Amino acid sequence: MATGGRALFLFCLLLGGSIAPGPRPASAADFPNRTIRLVIGFTAGGPTDIPARFIADRLSSRFGVPVVVENKPGAGATLAVVEVLSRPHDGYDLLVCSYFDPVNTLLYRRSKYQISDLQGISLITKYSYAVAVSNAVPASNIRELIDYGKAHPGELNYGQLGVASMQNILAKQLEKTEGMKMTGLPFKGSADSLQELIAGRVHVVFGPPIAVFPFYEAKQLKVLAVTGDERLPSMPGVPTLKESGVPITAFGWLGICGSSGIPADIVAQLDEAVRRIVDSPEYRDLVLKSGSVPISSTPQEFQATIQKSADDVAPIVKEFDIRVD
Repeated sequence: MATGGRALFLFCLLLGGSIAPGPRPASAADFPNRTIRLVIGFTAGGPTDIPARFIADRLSSRFGVPVVVENKPGAGATLAVVEVLSRPHDGYDLLVCSYFDPVNTLLYRRSKYQISDLQGISLITKYSYAVAVSNAVPASNIRELIDYGKAHPGELNYGQLGVASMQNILAKQLEKTEGMKMTGLPFKGSADSLQELIAGRVHVVFGPPIAVFPFYEAKQLKVLAVTGDERLPSMPGVPTLKESGVPITAFGWLGICGSSGIPADIVAQLDEAVRRIVDSPEYRDLVLKSGSVPISSTPQEFQATIQKSADDVAPIVKEFDIRVD
């Protein structure tokens, strides 16, 4: 040992320390060997929790380590994204990412992350929005609603969860496509807006099917269309907007994401595990009951979906200046 090396070695021993190699880079060879955290940007008990907790439980069984679900709502789900991105990029901190995460990079003027910061692992579900209408509105289909709106500019109102919400974006798309004008009313959540719709004080709500369906089934409101590219199994009699002659197709999605920089072999291992769960009959039954559609993907396919979600909304955001400081 050279004199300088011997001196450093003795100095470390005198301090009671040791010379040890630093932490090894994460690799699929020993992944996972400790707790995995799955962060959700919405409150516990919501529709996002249903598939997320099922997947967390099955991942834990498959990997033999705890998979802990942590709800971190706030700031349009951006708090959860920033939390995961701030952690080591090793696959142990994952995110239940949603359609809102790439869209938020456009909506927030001072976004704390970019799309390139996200690593898509696999999609887990996609869902349409239901065009729910008060029974007090004289329309039995979407075309009648549009005609009424054109004949009474600004009279129809709609519930929205803020200017940057999907409800507001869909309303603006409908206004632009059909040449009508509606008035947005702000609410804290879909449940509040739906109660006001049932009472007749709100006319239109673009709501998640899981929230709308019980009231639709009880005939407390009408559902004139769904925004996705296919009818929902839970509401097979309700046409899509496109079927009804309205050229709008919009759907949200949920997936499992991590931060960019996770080693490729770990991404592949996580993707294979998540896809096995999503493709199982048990998961399919669970998700269909909630009004959504189970869907899995490769990381490459998911990354393309993430980018497309932002690209599709960008023209609407620009035209109507739907931005949040």
